[in-house]
Amino acid sequence: MPCYNEEDGIAELIRRCRQSASDIAGDDYEIVLVDDGSADGTWQAVSAETERGRNIVGIRLSRNFGHQVALTAGLSAATGELVLVIDADLQDPPELLSPMVEVMKREGADVVYGQRKTRAGESWFKMKSASIFYRLLKQASSLSIPVDAGDFRLMTSRVAQLIAQMPERDRFIRGMVASVGFKQVPFLYDRDRRFSGETKYPPSKMAHFAIDAFLSYSSTLLRLSSASAVLSLLAIVAVCLYSLYSWLYLEVVPGWCSLMISLLVVSFFQLASLSIISEYIGRIYLSTKNRPLFIVDQIKRSR
Repeated sequence: MPCYNEEDGIAELIRRCRQSASDIAGDDYEIVLVDDGSADGTWQAVSAETERGRNIVGIRLSRNFGHQVALTAGLSAATGELVLVIDADLQDPPELLSPMVEVMKREGADVVYGQRKTRAGESWFKMKSASIFYRLLKQASSLSIPVDAGDFRLMTSRVAQLIAQMPERDRFIRGMVASVGFKQVPFLYDRDRRFSGETKYPPSKMAHFAIDAFLSYSSTLLRLSSASAVLSLLAIVAVCLYSLYSWLYLEVVPGWCSLMISLLVVSFFQLASLSIISEYIGRIYLSTKNRPLFIVDQIKRSR
């Protein structure tokens, strides 16, 4: 469970997760909470729970690395045969663990991913934009990335470790899970409202997340650069033909209109192509630095 400024919900989160895990595995389970550099009392709440109860692992990162990296830190620490990924806001009910395990056993699957039927407490804009994003990504990517599915999913340990070991920095976990293959089946459910606090994904983060997904799992934007170059060439040819026609048959101020249109069209497509290419080059540059994906400040385990 990645946690960022979730102080008020930690106790309820652990209570519900503990009950769900006990129903499946008795006392043979662990709850791994990753504090992603929270600015409130999240770490203090996690620490208190590790001292109060058993089977709890608290990991505190040295700063805020982002949801996907914090999730990776949790997967790196998980030791169970089955791993459930769930957000700390309790929008995804922990009580669904038992039926998800049943589906995994019945289908012989390595991944059971939660697919949302409804999303309570979320704005029309967020639901609509998310729906469009998932469908565009599915069309643009060569991978079969499920629509209307977040990071809430049950995985076998081999899938969890494969994801944790992947070296890329700009992480899109649901795409990474899709990329490993194996048998993956959906689990339809209704998403709840947040238990407490506010969403940690404002529009700016949603946009950044969408860009990461498209740049990591689709070459469509690069192909758009090539397409824009072709369109630019066609526009130049058209303007040249029009200029010749005007020079031969029309009485116009020579050159000015066609020159300006040509400059505008060419400049636009050049800038669009360069901006897309620069995004890829920038990510390659950051990857060559080989900096650690995350840094752990503290680890606490229940005794």
